[in-house]
Amino acid sequence: MQSNIISKYNVPGPRYTSYPTVPYWDNSGFTNQRWKESFIQSFTESNASEGISLYIHLPFCESMCTFCGCNKRITRRHEVETAYITAVLNEWAMYCDVLVQKPLIKELHLGGGTPTFFSPQNLEILVNGIFDRGIKAPGYEFSFEGHPNNTTREHLQTLYNLGFRRVSFGVQDYNETVQKAINRMQPFHNVAKVTFWAREIGYTSISHDLVFGLPFQNIENIVDTIEKTRALGPDRISFYSYAHVPWIKGLGQRGFDDENLPKDNEKRLLYETGKKLLALHGYEEIGMDHFALKSDNMFTAFKEGGLHRNFMGYCSSKTQLMIGLGVSAISDSWYAFAQNEKTLEDYYKRVEEGELPVFRGHVLTDEDLVIRKHILHLMCRFETAWNERHGWFEALPQVLNSLIEMEKDGLLEFGKNKIIVTQKGKPFVRNICMAFDLRLKRKAPETQLFSMTI
Repeated sequence: MQSNIISKYNVPGPRYTSYPTVPYWDNSGFTNQRWKESFIQSFTESNASEGISLYIHLPFCESMCTFCGCNKRITRRHEVETAYITAVLNEWAMYCDVLVQKPLIKELHLGGGTPTFFSPQNLEILVNGIFDRGIKAPGYEFSFEGHPNNTTREHLQTLYNLGFRRVSFGVQDYNETVQKAINRMQPFHNVAKVTFWAREIGYTSISHDLVFGLPFQNIENIVDTIEKTRALGPDRISFYSYAHVPWIKGLGQRGFDDENLPKDNEKRLLYETGKKLLALHGYEEIGMDHFALKSDNMFTAFKEGGLHRNFMGYCSSKTQLMIGLGVSAISDSWYAFAQNEKTLEDYYKRVEEGELPVFRGHVLTDEDLVIRKHILHLMCRFETAWNERHGWFEALPQVLNSLIEMEKDGLLEFGKNKIIVTQKGKPFVRNICMAFDLRLKRKAPETQLFSMTI
């Protein structure tokens, strides 16, 4: 890939798990009551036809990984598990108490933090508590994130018995120098063990998360990591760029010097090398930084146009309503977003007071809703379209005009009332989405908010 193209488009930009992005939410006038009205409306419209999604944030980790940008609490005191599960189930009860019928749960994802910090017994208490007030929807898909170092066979078996069929293991990189730099010492043996256990138990989709752009990482590391990954044969692979945002996440991302990070062309070469190897081994690109074997249902969803993206990442089906439970979790009613308190102390206090622990949110405007669809289509289909009835908004001509330079650079093609991201343009899909991001255009950030797009 030409170095001038990389330097031209390597700018700070959002990853677009939502539009508007969180820094551009308009919290003025947002209240718990407005959020409550929004999710009730969404539930009424969609529960019977498609069900809802639930994301549960489990924040505890025994050690700090210095590449991580998630909301977490570092502790080795496992007695914290019980109090947290109690709070999450109380929060869930508040939602269910205002709904007119039991929710059909189409998707359930346990994220973190480290979900497998929790004992299998406590995870069973949590999930059973959720279904005391909910019903498994037809075709449900339950998933969780497992740390290879502490995921036991009992974890896998317990969650399988509860209906979980998808598991994602964080690998990052197998090189010891890189692992030391990010404080994630994790031998290949541990990843192999949990992958084989999951397959033996019956999980139908196993995913490995890999990261490029980590400190001290080079081409040899990427080749070695992907060859080891291929030997284990996960169904899906996330291969994404390390987001270096220490100005947001603080000391946790300063366990190494900036000069130890691969830059620009060097970093892009890591991605291009990995991407070629993944294609060689039968992994199809299905979305930004995501790859799947043709046998995986995520690939099927991509080919059939059913791939969806939200705060849980890429999903093989869409639900209009996603409720986030736990500290810092974000909910999405399609018409509005809401985020929970970001510290455990504030989260516990709000739940104990009998309040939904939401501290900020955003109600989407008509313009937001149209732009959101375009960005979703670009992220999930690598194309978007419009006509006089659907997908049109007042500033669309100006947006399309701003994409002409990207067309000249071969990143996209214009069709009749549509744009298509080219193979060359797929690594730059965030940049293409930014052309539609009117909130970002109207008010450029005074300080850097986002990681670099390359």
